This record gives sequence, C-alpha cells and structure tokens, in this order.
Amino acid sequence: MTQSNEIQHGESSSEAADVKVTLRGPADLADALPYLMGFHPNDSVVLVALHGEHGRFGGRLRLGLPEDPSEWPETADQLADCLVRNSTRRGGRPDAIVLFLCRDPREGERASAVMERLRPLAQRIRVACGALDVPVVEALCVSAGRWWSYCRPAETVPAEGTVLAPPGRSTMAAASAYAGIPAPGSLRDMEARLKPSEARNRDHEIALDAACAELVPRMLDDGDCESVRQRTLALARAALEKFRSAPRIDDPARADRRDDRLLADNEGAAVILGLQDRTARDRAAEWMEPERADAALRLWRALARRCAGPYADHAAAPLALAGWVAWSSGDEAEARVALGLALDLEPHYTFARLLHHSVNEGLDPELLRRSLRQERRQRVIASTTARRGPVGSAGRGPGRHSPGDRRVRTRR
Repeated sequence: MTQSNEIQHGESSSEAADVKVTLRGPADLADALPYLMGFHPNDSVVLVALHGEHGRFGGRLRLGLPEDPSEWPETADQLADCLVRNSTRRGGRPDAIVLFLCRDPREGERASAVMERLRPLAQRIRVACGALDVPVVEALCVSAGRWWSYCRPAETVPAEGTVLAPPGRSTMAAASAYAGIPAPGSLRDMEARLKPSEARNRDHEIALDAACAELVPRMLDDGDCESVRQRTLALARAALEKFRSAPRIDDPARADRRDDRLLADNEGAAVILGLQDRTARDRAAEWMEPERADAALRLWRALARRCAGPYADHAAAPLALAGWVAWSSGDEAEARVALGLALDLEPHYTFARLLHHSVNEGLDPELLRRSLRQERRQRVIASTTARRGPVGSAGRGPGRHSPGDRRVRTRR
C-alpha cells in the first residue's frame, strides 16, 4: 500500500459543533462522504467503520485507487486489516464497514462502465472484511455525480445510477452549514495547491541550480552551515511578511498565482535549499501561531509548487511544514493531503511520518506547539548567554545541536 493512505477517527465533521445527523440509506451516505472526509475524495477507495446498534461513524481510511487490477487482492486485504486493527487499538472494534469507490470516467467512458470496472475490487474488499468478521453493510460507487450500490439487488439499482443531491441540498450540507463548517473542496483541487503545474517553469529550475551550487557546499561546511540556516530563516521571514501584508483573495487559484508572484526566483530557491537542513526546517516550524499561520501555510504551498523536475523531492520539507501548519490550525483534511504528498516523495521522511501518525491518531497539536515554544525559549536564552559569555553548559551556543552536526539532505 502506498504511503499516502489516511485514517481518520471520530464522527462526522459536524459533530465538532455538537450537531448530530441521522443518515437514512445509501443516498444520504453518498452525499455525506465529502463531509466525512473533509474533501471530495477523487480516485479513491474509502472505508468507514461503524460502531454500535445505530451505526456511529468511527475510523475512516482513504487510499488512492490502484490502477493495476493485479494489486487489488493485496490492497483489499491490507485495507480491511488496517481499518479493523487501528480501530481495535483505539478501543472499538468495528461492528460494520461502509465502502466507497470514487472514480470519474475516462474520456469517452460512461459512468456506469466505471462502476462495472470497479465491481471486482468492491467484491474483494467485501470478502476481506468478512474474513475479519466485520461485514460491509453498504458498498457504493460514486462517479460523475451519480452513485450505485454493490450490495443491493441489481433490479433495484438504476443502470445509470442515482444522481447525487445538488451542492448544498443534502442532509449533511444543511447540518454543516448550520454548524458553520465550509463546504468541502475536491482532493484534486487541494493537491493542485501543493504541486507544481504540469508546465515546468524553467526559471525556477535555473534558480534552484544556482542555489544548489552555492549553498550545498556551505551547508556541508561545519563552519558555515549555521550562517546558511540564519540566511534561510531571514529570507523566509521576509517572504512571510510579504504574504501577511498582501490583501486577502478568496478565490484559491487567484490567491495562489498572486502568492507565486510575491516570491522572487532566487529567494524561493534559496529557502527551498535551506529547508533541506532539518534544523532550519524545525525552526521554521515554529511559525504556527494564529497571527502567522495563514501566511506560513501559503508560503509553504508556494515553495512546494516550485519543486519540479529534478527538484521534485525537495518539496518534502515545505509539504511537511504545510501539513504541520494546517494541522495546527485545525484543518486535518489539508494536513493529511500535504503530509501524504510529502511521504509519496520521501517515504522514510521522519518528520512527515511522525506528523502523519499524530494526525491519524487524533493527537492534540498543542503538545507539539508547546515543545516548539520551549525550544525557542531555550534557544533565545542560550543565544543571550553566549553573547554575555559562557556560563556552564550554556556556553555551547544556540540550538539543540552542536555546530558540527551535518543535516543536509538527511531530512529526518
């Protein structure tokens, strides 16, 4: 299974506002899916655990749909095991599971053909869950604004599917609007804000080439690496202030284009290279407080969008930072998307793995915020003491690591 699988626990998004919603049948389930996940899960397989007599929502797991049908049996077994095992570990073995397969048609393909093409995968997952004594009580295919049930007799399911409720007209949409929860966007749109465009920008790559030639030797030099960190953070702070000062734009695509223009090519490249040093990255992670969070998230997105071609894997650091700020700000959906993309690029990237695990486990980000605040205080104290003269252990200088620590491209 790929690294970008996601598990969510808890009930529907509206529950955060103490609003309870009763879903009555497959139509309501299909309409509720984006609100359960926080986004429209394009090209995805989603499993949702149900608990108790009334089917309370529990853990939710999403995985990109495997393109190769030969992978479906193993995928089905892993998905069923992962959801049941993680739900059990959290104290509640599922009583049942709801399955969703989401895929839009290819060019010239009918949505009903998509449903039939995915039927064997749905059956594989139903069998895998049944083998763990957890039945799949409903399995839905969602494609091109319609839904089909794999669990109901064929004669009761329209061949062309059933049309989803218009945006804003479903039970979940009404409950979410009442609770003040915004309508979810699509997974594809969320990923587009974090990925380079298909048209590669040669100017960005030239700037990254120049930054790489200048900075990597200095980052490997014990005597110069700290000055590169300081320069990286200074450039990032200056960019952050530009982003904070820019007028708000509500349209995401326009806002991203404007943010891209706020970054000079050489400045963006220098920050991207500098963030490959994990000490610099950890210090940048401190910019998660409310007054900086929005600008920081936009900055990390803009930097990730510049990492294309031979520098694609350099996006792991800004993506992980974007995931951290999103999680810290309460947007778990974007946090999972950003961290999943970081792990797709660097499956063993410890920083992203730990954050991804923490989000999936439902941990409170305040625990990490407190740790970062404490590290910042200790660094300020150590720096002040060093300027006044060494006193005991403080004379070793700022930061948690000795100047001899080399952290270029390790990205732990």
